[in-house]
Amino acid sequence: MDRETVERVARTAHIKLTEDELEKYSRDLGEILTYFELLDEAPGCERYGVNPIEVADVLRDDVPRMDIDADLLLKDMETYDRYVRGPRLS
Repeated sequence: MDRETVERVARTAHIKLTEDELEKYSRDLGEILTYFELLDEAPGCERYGVNPIEVADVLRDDVPRMDIDADLLLKDMETYDRYVRGPRLS
């Protein structure tokens, strides 16, 4: 990475760097970017995404059913046309 880019990033981040630090970070960041360029040389595989294991939809379809009788649930509640009334919101 060139020295000007490191200097611009440091100025944007409000970090004061000495001349030695600018040179060191420029060299270090350049080496890091070179290592990342190795990933571009890795063989690609279109069969797999990020996860090499196939992810299938394991959810079941919903089936509507009544486990508890609605009249039994509503018998002790204050209702209006079988709707449960809650407290007023102000």
